[in-house]
Amino acid sequence: MPKRTDYISKEDFNMAAAFLIAKRSKDPSSQVGSVIVDENDIIVAMGYNGFPRGCDDDIFPWDKEGEFLNTKYAYVVHAEKNAIHNRNTASLKGCRMYNNLSSCNECTKDIIQVGIKEVIYFDDKYNNRDSHKAARRMFEAANVIQRQYKGNLTGIELLFKKQ
Repeated sequence: MPKRTDYISKEDFNMAAAFLIAKRSKDPSSQVGSVIVDENDIIVAMGYNGFPRGCDDDIFPWDKEGEFLNTKYAYVVHAEKNAIHNRNTASLKGCRMYNNLSSCNECTKDIIQVGIKEVIYFDDKYNNRDSHKAARRMFEAANVIQRQYKGNLTGIELLFKKQ
């Protein structure tokens, strides 16, 4: 019997995993996921945007607008930072990161500091914001490759059934 030919590539799988982990976010307006893989394409970290451990997401606000302390922006940890903090390896040096959204300047600092060599993102909807312009500038200065995902995957339907 010949092998299957309709399997997905490693890059498609890694990006799909970023979208899947984003589904863990409770943010009503933006669900972001991040997956970090090593040189063998083994997932070593995953994260999504949400509140820090111990901060009750029923008490803290999810609002996008209003006084800063009454918005999510004062409290939410971005997916990239959560992935870095949740890693299951001592070092992320030389790893690649897959995100369903491009990284801001604050996450970029941490990405560079831990030695991630490449960041692949799906959507760059904030590319005109200063925070993302700064991110691109830092990635370039640090020789971290940042590129948009150009894979063939448009979605995956997950059906749980017995084999």
